Amino acid sequence: MDKKSPVYEGKAKIVYATDDPELFVLYFKDDATAFNAKKKAVIEKKGELNAKISARIFSYLQSHGIGSHFVKALSDREFLVKKVDIIPIELVIRNIAAGSLCKRLGIEEKKAICPPLVEYYYKRDDLDDPIFSPDHIFFMELCDRETLDRIRKQALKINDLLQSFFDERGITLVDFKLEFGLDSQGNVLLADEISPDGCRLWDKETQNIMDKDRFRKDLGDLIPAYEEVYRRIEGDIS
Repeated sequence: MDKKSPVYEGKAKIVYATDDPELFVLYFKDDATAFNAKKKAVIEKKGELNAKISARIFSYLQSHGIGSHFVKALSDREFLVKKVDIIPIELVIRNIAAGSLCKRLGIEEKKAICPPLVEYYYKRDDLDDPIFSPDHIFFMELCDRETLDRIRKQALKINDLLQSFFDERGITLVDFKLEFGLDSQGNVLLADEISPDGCRLWDKETQNIMDKDRFRKDLGDLIPAYEEVYRRIEGDIS
């Protein structure tokens, strides 16, 4: 499998073409961004840890019947992934109130949310990824009702799986972001990454932050926190 020229570069990853039009290489950068890239830094080893954590999680989810674009890890920083057309909707699944939810609605931080709350954000950097409703999605013809329903159900299933996965490892899954895409056969597949960059993860006992909030809030020790997440989740898939 030969890696060719880059076809897309985002805030944290670069997508490369290969000699197979249905396969791409996803490279994880060390760039760190927050507040829609208004805060930026380069943090050595972050990309490597995100790639390793994402590979572990994708493998776990696939072993439980969740289809994704992930094929295999090629190196510490690279995935081989299936070609998908990304649906421009980010789903955020919230189990505990934190972050922008508390700021927007005045909800008490750390308040448990049951059943989980699903929010939809328009994937548009130039608009700062605004929150919107299913009615907006259908009006803008970004996704039909059947597909959105499938995505929502899949997101909640992933949440159930990951809550158990992290809980067994002494980590609370507070909230996290998901993206989905359509492959050439029209199948809905989980895409992008699942890592501490896109999840809120707290230590169950101490409630210490183990995710990118350490960068957002200038808490320091981002890499040790990511290393601890990886240390806890590596091992058996089940």
